[in-house]
Amino acid sequence: MKSSLLSFILFLVLQGAYSQVSYSGNILDANDKRYLEGVLVEVQGKSESDSTNSRGYFNVQAIAGDTLKVTFPGFIDQQIILSSERFIQIQIQDQARLLPTFEVKAEPYTFRFKDGKLILVDPNEVKPESSKGQMTAGYRDSPEGGVAIGGVISYFTKKSKNAREYAKKLEYLKRREGYLKIIDSDSIKNVLGEEYEISEGEWDPLIIKFNQMHAHHEFLDWSSEKVYARLKEFIEWEKDWSN
Repeated sequence: MKSSLLSFILFLVLQGAYSQVSYSGNILDANDKRYLEGVLVEVQGKSESDSTNSRGYFNVQAIAGDTLKVTFPGFIDQQIILSSERFIQIQIQDQARLLPTFEVKAEPYTFRFKDGKLILVDPNEVKPESSKGQMTAGYRDSPEGGVAIGGVISYFTKKSKNAREYAKKLEYLKRREGYLKIIDSDSIKNVLGEEYEISEGEWDPLIIKFNQMHAHHEFLDWSSEKVYARLKEFIEWEKDWSN
């Protein structure tokens, strides 16, 4: 009886292990779209984790329904629930970018706080007429005395900006639809893997190299047929070169 129970438990453990698949992708700065290195990607509730390389690439083992937690110093944490989509592109937001821009006047200098940085303002700079978003601080007896804040950051302005950013992201993904249709397809991966004898461990580095060679256009507006043909050409070239 004890032997049967142990066998059943071992079967469940092995079944859970084999049901895990590889989830990979790239992590970018949401503002300038540059790859971020050293971002921690964890599968919540499990010991599985990875850190992005210089191309923002990560790879973890998980199953659909698991939650990825993405953390990076100075950036807002993100949690993503995994689905059947195996290649994920994640954009994270720099916390400093969300801070308001304002000016501090400490006679005889003026400083501007923007994107988390304090810089000296050029006295010859042409200033806008509006004083919204400004903070002034002077001496007690100065005509500029006290602290004055002009304007507030509108909740609706933020909401509108976020909506525009989200719309831009959707448009970007739509323009890469042909690429994602090929790269995210397990059936295509299996077909090409069998045809060119590509192991599971070779696939992800191969795709990273393929992406790097086409980084200047990112497959924008490419049809799935064009991506597939180019991927086959690339694999054939790689195999010929390696032999």
